Amino acid sequence: MKNLYKKYGYLIFLFFVILPLFDMRFATVAIICMFAPVILAITGKGRYWCGNYCPRGNFYDNVISKISPNKKVPKFLKSTGFRVFMIFFIITNFSIGLYNNWGNLYGIGFVFYKIIVITTIVGIVLGLFSNSRIWCNFCPMGTLSYFVAKVKGRKVDLAVDSSCVGCGICNKACPMGITPKEYKNDLIENPDCIFCEKCAYKCPKKSIKVKTK
Repeated sequence: MKNLYKKYGYLIFLFFVILPLFDMRFATVAIICMFAPVILAITGKGRYWCGNYCPRGNFYDNVISKISPNKKVPKFLKSTGFRVFMIFFIITNFSIGLYNNWGNLYGIGFVFYKIIVITTIVGIVLGLFSNSRIWCNFCPMGTLSYFVAKVKGRKVDLAVDSSCVGCGICNKACPMGITPKEYKNDLIENPDCIFCEKCAYKCPKKSIKVKTK
């Protein structure tokens, strides 16, 4: 079921983009994608939502990755300062929108819809020049999950065993700019790991495996 979702989960995102055009109240379901990432991080799964369940992330993986050069994400966009700025910028705009439309479900739906569509367009445009998942490097909810994972730790990690030969194929596969080979004989405890397991799939030695604590 998980593999099936990874192939076709982006259809949920496309439905989200289309359905509100007929009834803007449908857009309020986006609240799931606002709270679920942080809830999973609190339960010890880090950014697991981002790499496995996020419909928009799935869209970037299955659609935008086909036309993206998948280059390294600029350090500035991954910096703590910029990520914190994005959290406050998005949450402030979202809060103002909710306040101005309180009691109007259509208006609230439009607030969700506008934020999701605009940020997705930003992710697509930047993805055409950099990495298909570039948005995930400074997504506000992803960043909050990152901070939770950094403080709380995780119950699940990817482990790199001794069979790793340091070929670097895994590095190119990681959309978050993590270097798995640096964790040989250890766990990839980088809190930005989204558990997409692309590094594991690409590893010719099958040296990278999921490990539950």
